[in-house]
Amino acid sequence: MRRILKIEMAAKTNMKLDRALYERASLASKAAGYSSVEEFIEHALEQELARHEEATDREEAMRQLRGLGYLE
Repeated sequence: MRRILKIEMAAKTNMKLDRALYERASLASKAAGYSSVEEFIEHALEQELARHEEATDREEAMRQLRGLGYLE
């Protein structure tokens, strides 16, 4: 049975994380010098979202260039 740990992130929202995942994030945040697990999780999520958004923007640019006939 997995235990779920509920955390509150800077009075912004609540979310539930698997306890093992939270503990891994806690160790990583300490090793990387973050002031809190929440700060580490927020930063990691921001990085992943930026990577996803960049890929989406690139795909949209390629579609537009194809539509204009610049790419096959």
